Amino acid sequence: MSTPSPAGGTREAEVERARQLLGEERRSIDNIDAALVHLLAERFSHTQRVGVLKAEHGLPPADPSREQQQIDRLRTLADEAGLDPTFAEAFMRFIVTEVIRHHERIREEGQAGA
Repeated sequence: MSTPSPAGGTREAEVERARQLLGEERRSIDNIDAALVHLLAERFSHTQRVGVLKAEHGLPPADPSREQQQIDRLRTLADEAGLDPTFAEAFMRFIVTEVIRHHERIREEGQAGA
């Protein structure tokens, strides 16, 4: 038996509508997650080429000045977009750490092949 809500609908109808909205939101989140994965793959494709250039020319895998500029830039963008700048910085530091690890591996592979 359904219980009428103050607005005149039934509780079951409200719950079903909430489930529909939840499904729509989750599909949007899934699409955004897929886009993020593709964007990260594209980003890493470029950073791999940067790593090769650095290795070929004896440049260090890390560039602390560039990294700080990027973090500052991302914090500003995050703030303007209504995203927590601290979260954006942590996310960028995670990515940069992974990129540096890749650059170090590229350098080591280049030295092993020399």
